[in-house]
Amino acid sequence: MRFNISNQSYWKLLKKINFGGLKSIFFISSLLYFGIYFFYNIDQISFDINLEKNGINLSLSFLFCVLSIYFNAYAWKYIVKWFGKEFKINNLVSFYVLTNTLKYVPGGIWHFVERFNFIKNISNSQIALYSTLIEPYFMLSGSFLLASLGVIFSPFYFFFILPLVFLNRKLIYIVLKRLGSLKGKVFEVLRLSNLKDQFEKKINIISFFPTRALLLEIGFVFSKFIGFYICLNTFYTNDFNFIFLLVIFSLSWSLGLAVPTAPGGVGVFEACLLFFVGRNIPQNGILVSLIYFRVISTSADLLLSFPFLIKKLFKRI
Repeated sequence: MRFNISNQSYWKLLKKINFGGLKSIFFISSLLYFGIYFFYNIDQISFDINLEKNGINLSLSFLFCVLSIYFNAYAWKYIVKWFGKEFKINNLVSFYVLTNTLKYVPGGIWHFVERFNFIKNISNSQIALYSTLIEPYFMLSGSFLLASLGVIFSPFYFFFILPLVFLNRKLIYIVLKRLGSLKGKVFEVLRLSNLKDQFEKKINIISFFPTRALLLEIGFVFSKFIGFYICLNTFYTNDFNFIFLLVIFSLSWSLGLAVPTAPGGVGVFEACLLFFVGRNIPQNGILVSLIYFRVISTSADLLLSFPFLIKKLFKRI
């Protein structure tokens, strides 16, 4: 009985915590940290670039960012398929790519809204909602799996494989119900009643573990990392510990994903990577690389989404 009372008190305490406020504080703190770091070292930073010498490297970084978007899109297709909806054509992939830039719109949910409506029109509300909400969890699981390579530095990194435990047919419902309670804002925007008590009726998971979707999400994060790695090698040519960089990139990107206040993880990813790198890489090289990588990554999103944005603009006109 004592255990039950203390357990209930624990959950009541958790419900009282304003996680949205904590995320906002973390976001603002990250921006301040990056801003202070940038202006403190501004005299050491040079943005001069020789396009004849470095143009190929920057183009390769851009191509890997584009590739990462398609990895992400195909992963979402297989997530939807895992929930029981088969697609014979790749219109799902192209729609995902076209709407990807909406993650930069304030609010951080409009890409979810567009994708939900798209799936809903060809399937049902349950598959549409939960295949859209669960995708960030897949991304986080893939990123954490890459971060777990840090186990060669410390046994602590082994715990980053834990999210994978829930990516199976028996336990995924726990994740879905939890996401349903966290994403109240999405329910409000979509004008849906909470479907968490009835989603099992219309979702028919086709296999025990979503291997393809997870591997594609790993490919997504790894391609992003290669794009960043190329930028870093462009502005700082010394040898790096590849695994070390991959681990801190994956962790930094995960934190950017987990803080929805930051559109596209802007500011949070950069601040976390600067913090984790510390003095292992000269400040000039890492700052310039981060800024160029952010511009390249965002440009890839905008370029691929340009037709969708133009279509939306003409509809409003």
